[in-house]
Amino acid sequence: MRLAIRRLALAALFATLTAQPAGTATADQPDPSYSYFGGLAAELTTPGQPPPGANDWTCKPAAAHPNPVVLLHGLSNDTVTWNSLSPVLSAAGYCVFTTTYGTGALGPVMGAIAPIAESARQISDFIDRVRAATGSEKVDLVGHSMGGAVPFYVLNHLGGIAKIDHYVALAAPLHGSTISGLANLQPLLESTPAGAALTAQCGPCELSPGSAVFLDLNADAAVAPDIRFTTMVSRYDEIATPWTTGLLDGPNVDNVVLQDRCPTDFTEHYELPSDPVAVRAVLDALDPAHARPASCAVVLPFAGPLR
Repeated sequence: MRLAIRRLALAALFATLTAQPAGTATADQPDPSYSYFGGLAAELTTPGQPPPGANDWTCKPAAAHPNPVVLLHGLSNDTVTWNSLSPVLSAAGYCVFTTTYGTGALGPVMGAIAPIAESARQISDFIDRVRAATGSEKVDLVGHSMGGAVPFYVLNHLGGIAKIDHYVALAAPLHGSTISGLANLQPLLESTPAGAALTAQCGPCELSPGSAVFLDLNADAAVAPDIRFTTMVSRYDEIATPWTTGLLDGPNVDNVVLQDRCPTDFTEHYELPSDPVAVRAVLDALDPAHARPASCAVVLPFAGPLR
C-alpha cells in the first residue's frame, strides 16, 4: 500500500503545483516546501543527498540548543521525510543529523524495512556517532512513523535511555497498527512458506499488535522517566491506525493532536513531518521556553498548506 501511495504521489507531484508559505531559510538553502511533494522532488533531483541543513559534522551545539537533533524517517528515507523540518531546525540554531537506516534490496531509496532489532542497532550506532562528533552527552530524537517507534527498542535493549533528552514521535505506531485494516491480511500471507519468510525479514510487519517483537519493543514512557516525550498525531492518519496508536501515557508525556491546534489541518501520515503546524509543534517540544502558537492554515494531504 505504501509503495502504491508513493507512486500516486509521484504522479501528483508532476501534475500539481502547490503554493507554499515562505519559511525560515539561510542564504544557501531554499525555503522549506512544507509539502511531502517537496521531499519527493528533492529525492528525484538529488537522490541520496541528506536534506538541507543536515549532517554538518563540524557543527557544535550552541548553549541555547545544547543537544544535537537526530531525525529518523519511517518507511521512506531521510531526504523525502525531512526536507522541510531539517532546514527549519538548522536555521533555528540546532545541529541536525539524519541517516537512512534499515535498508534492504532497494538500498537508500527505502529505509526502515529491516527487522526492528537490526534497525535499532543502526540507530543506536548513529546516535553514538553524533554524540562523538558533537561532544554532546545527549541527543534529541525526532522520529516519524517507524522512526518514532523503533527507538523504544534502543531505550529498552541498547542502553539508549542515558543518551536521549527529548523524544518526539510523529504519527508513530507505538501500540501497533492495523494500516486501515490491511494488517488483517498478514496471517494469510504468513500461512505460506514464502510469505512467512518474507514477513520474518519485514520490520513494519513486526509492529502487528501482539507479535513477539512488538511486545519486546515496549513503547512505554515509564521506562525512561527522565526523558521528555512528545507525540504528534493526525485524526486523518491512514497508516498508523487507529490514530490513537501514536499516543503515550505518563507525567513525562505531552500528546499533541494536530487538529486540536488547527481544525483546518487535514494532514495525513505522509504529509505530517512537513506540516507547518507539526513543524511548529516540534520546535515547541524541543524548546518549550520559547513556544508559540502555530499559524493555522488549510493543510492538504500530501500537498501541504494553501495560501
